[in-house]
Amino acid sequence: MRKISQLKGGAALSFASIFLTNVIGLVITPIIIRSLGSSEYGLYTMIGAVVGYLSLLDFGLSNTIVRFVAKYRAKQDVFGEENFLAHVFILYSIISLGVIIIGGIIYLNLESIYENTLSPDQLNKAKIMMLILIFNLALSLPGGAFTGICFGYEQFILPKITTIVRYLLRSILVITILYYGGGSISLVIIDTIMNIMLILANAFIALRILNVKIKMHLFDSMIFKTTLRFSFWIFVYAIVHQLRWQFGQFLIGIFYNTSIVAIYAVGITLGNYYGAFSGAIAGVFLPRATKMGVLNSGTEELTNMFIKISRILLFILLFIFGGFILFGRDFIHFWVGKEYDQAYYYVLIIMVGLTPILTQGFANNVLEGKNLISFRGKLLLLLTILGTVAGIFALKYYGVMQFIITTVVFMLLERIIMNFYYKKKADLDMGRYFKKVLPIYLSVSMLVLLIYTLSLLLMNLQIIQRIILTLSIYLIGFLMVFIKTSTDFEKREFRKVLAFIGINTKKENL
Repeated sequence: MRKISQLKGGAALSFASIFLTNVIGLVITPIIIRSLGSSEYGLYTMIGAVVGYLSLLDFGLSNTIVRFVAKYRAKQDVFGEENFLAHVFILYSIISLGVIIIGGIIYLNLESIYENTLSPDQLNKAKIMMLILIFNLALSLPGGAFTGICFGYEQFILPKITTIVRYLLRSILVITILYYGGGSISLVIIDTIMNIMLILANAFIALRILNVKIKMHLFDSMIFKTTLRFSFWIFVYAIVHQLRWQFGQFLIGIFYNTSIVAIYAVGITLGNYYGAFSGAIAGVFLPRATKMGVLNSGTEELTNMFIKISRILLFILLFIFGGFILFGRDFIHFWVGKEYDQAYYYVLIIMVGLTPILTQGFANNVLEGKNLISFRGKLLLLLTILGTVAGIFALKYYGVMQFIITTVVFMLLERIIMNFYYKKKADLDMGRYFKKVLPIYLSVSMLVLLIYTLSLLLMNLQIIQRIILTLSIYLIGFLMVFIKTSTDFEKREFRKVLAFIGINTKKENL
């Protein structure tokens, strides 16, 4: 019973954390931008992205700890657990030393890397932020082990609460510091202090409340090999994420000024919110899917579940995507200012690349269940490296827009190849899958195109009147598309959502 309450409580707090992160992020981002100015905000995000690459040195160990601690506990092997954790912290000591050494090398070469794009004052701020963030990361990586230990003990509630409290406190401090004239360096100091507090809180939970012991009983080099072997693919996916979404800020800072970096950062931020929202929705359905036991399920059963989950995600994501096409330009203008209007196009391109990936998450779960995930890992790494090389060329000779387009083209190429792989290796009927999802794509695309054309004819209206009228038409139109193209299961799920927010519906009307 206690285990179930921990799982349910942890899941609820995960959704709460995602909701708070996105909502507070939407509120606090324009405050930061207006307080710092686009140039300093671009510098702040650029240095954060540079140091973010050092986080790859974690090698996925924090996730690996969860699996191995859970395994030792299932076997009631206290000796093995204590010995494993001692070896892990040895690894983390080496990793922290690596962060300091590599970070120090980057720090010493910051001036030569950004000599053509940063002013002397900006370089000075960049160096100070770099030093603080290196210190932050050198502590945060080993500190993350305590969170992994808690999860391995299936204790989710307290660590999730500490994360939420940390984020709320951080937001309050950021607004306060900016109100009193603080700058980018102040924000970095706040982040470092809050991370130290989070580490201490999770260490207290693990060492005092859970009474976890970390003790070297017997040195065994095989523990290092086994741990790193398991974490390798987690490490690969982390590389892919960094190259796709963080490397751009580093590169743009080399070829262009920090104001351009700031516009790109706004686009990436909104793209991340789009992905995070999808992850929250998928989290409701994917656990149910994994219980099917994919190794024993046939093509029809797997494909049915794949279609069911994909269609629900697709309705939600295309509703957001279509809404952003219609209202995103106005939203960005009011959110962060007219000078960031270019970010509207960046977000649209990113959404094009993310939508097919986000809606096919279940297929990757099938691959994991069949132990076939290595192919996608290798493919992702290869295409992402090729895309990055091509993106550098596009960025240098054409511009930021072409850089993002290049990135998305390689993302879509990965989807094309993987769809063939899903059919051949994962026993998924991709032909039937596309027959079921293409009508949603086509219907929503036609609806958005029609309403977008109509909105151009309403440009003589005041902006508030135009938005209200266009939004009303879009909501009614999307509801009609949903009623026309949805299955009985999807209608039932929609009724549950309406009932949850207090809207009663009659079955015959929907």
